[in-house]
Amino acid sequence: MSNSANIDGGLRERKRAATRTAITAVARSMTAEHGLNGFTVEEVCEAAGISRRTFFNYFHSKEDAVIGSFSDELPTDALEVFNQNTSRTPDSISGTLLAALHVLTVTLMERSSISRAEVQQFIAAITAEPQLLARLTLEGEARERQFAELVAAREGLDPDHPEVMTATVLFGAVSKKTAQQFFSEDNERPYRGILEQNLNAARKLFAQPLATNHQLGPNPLESSKDPA
Repeated sequence: MSNSANIDGGLRERKRAATRTAITAVARSMTAEHGLNGFTVEEVCEAAGISRRTFFNYFHSKEDAVIGSFSDELPTDALEVFNQNTSRTPDSISGTLLAALHVLTVTLMERSSISRAEVQQFIAAITAEPQLLARLTLEGEARERQFAELVAAREGLDPDHPEVMTATVLFGAVSKKTAQQFFSEDNERPYRGILEQNLNAARKLFAQPLATNHQLGPNPLESSKDPA
């Protein structure tokens, strides 16, 4: 692919992202002010300066527009870097998974155009329409499954593999906490610095040994079994 084609593709992607962001910002603002049923798709289109057809090229409904970027696809180039794994091991996650997840997460956040004001706007919209929480929960579950499938594909394992599930749950929790800290009103630190601090804290915890059988004591379920 030529350099000009790459540039054109990048411009188109940024233009689409800007349009999507504008639609979502308007939908969230209107939801926070009027409630989800207090405005129409046509009013969103007018405020965002787009046609009805353009709206439906990006979103199926007002609810989709409010949820917004949670449904966006991951950039192809970032996924290509993430999937470069030359250290697969049989029936186990590789030793490069954490670093790959670290790079992917920082890349996605630093490319994102979402601002603290937009996050607050989203919270206001959800507060105004609690019914969106159910939709947000479903979106979150879908993203978790997508994340597990992404990790599983990189590692050559099943999404239900214990190490894949544990990696996705733990890394997801750290990422979520990092985002909350980053978008807080009094934060002045960069995202990557907060994420690195939180990941190092998690590594320090999970590098510690587990309790021994002696420390755990007898298993009441085992001791209650009838002798054979």
